[in-house]
Amino acid sequence: MTTSFLRGGTAVITGAGSGFGLELARLAAASGMRLVLADIQADALERAAAELRTQGAEVWAQQVDVSRAQELEHLAEGTLTRFGAPHLVFNNAGVATGGLIWEASARDWEWVLGVNLMGVVHGVRVFTPMMLEAARRDPQYRGHVVNTASMAGLVNAPNMGVYNVSKHAVVSLSETLCQDLRLVTDQIHAHVLCPFFVPTGISQSHRNRPQDLSDPQRPPTASQRIGQAMSDKAVMSGKVSAAEVAQRVLKAVQACEFYIYSHPKALGSVQTRMEDVLSARNPTDPFKDRPELGQQLRDALRER
Repeated sequence: MTTSFLRGGTAVITGAGSGFGLELARLAAASGMRLVLADIQADALERAAAELRTQGAEVWAQQVDVSRAQELEHLAEGTLTRFGAPHLVFNNAGVATGGLIWEASARDWEWVLGVNLMGVVHGVRVFTPMMLEAARRDPQYRGHVVNTASMAGLVNAPNMGVYNVSKHAVVSLSETLCQDLRLVTDQIHAHVLCPFFVPTGISQSHRNRPQDLSDPQRPPTASQRIGQAMSDKAVMSGKVSAAEVAQRVLKAVQACEFYIYSHPKALGSVQTRMEDVLSARNPTDPFKDRPELGQQLRDALRER
């Protein structure tokens, strides 16, 4: 894959300490980009920065909680001061939680929407204007904003409602960003990454949940325990690696392709959902092709 178009540019990557973020940082470093790395997990961020510096990359690493507007604003200001406007912004930080939607606490919603949605909102809000200014000043400037959503942003699997809501919002935000950018420039492009189950650390994202958004006195419900177990199994059994997904991201960026999929064969469920919407029929059972799995889930939840 040719990545020479990135050489000499700057990449800003949130969630850079592991998973898609780390793999994209490795590719960006190999392509000769300067790196701005952000992650809430300090030790993972330090390891990533050290590794990439040994490869010769120029790295500025900052511990950041993307749900906090001021921390993203500080990251943007520092990026502009050190490197100028970025050429690639990867709003990638994400967390996950499962369970029946009415059993999610207010803190569950605040945590997941804060990271998955508002983290992307803040990234778009603080970096897009400086990219537009760079484009105005330089006709040769090219910029790309990649937002990490999920296949959960295109379909609605049961027992993971909070996550679904957050990722649908990111797809909507990204599609709108794409359309809005088209109104004002031909030099900056938006993209949305919709991965399916890929072995990353997202199923264990509760390890970085802020103390003020935790519910230590509220034990997980049965549906939440089941959701966690299902997520662990599905994520770790994924056959497509995070490194492969990162390669697909850069390929899509080079081709200015908006939708980026890790598992294109999984799009059948998206088509089914769209047909449900267009024909005004009730949502199709997501387990229609594997009814035994749906029955197992129903049995487990009704045993409570």
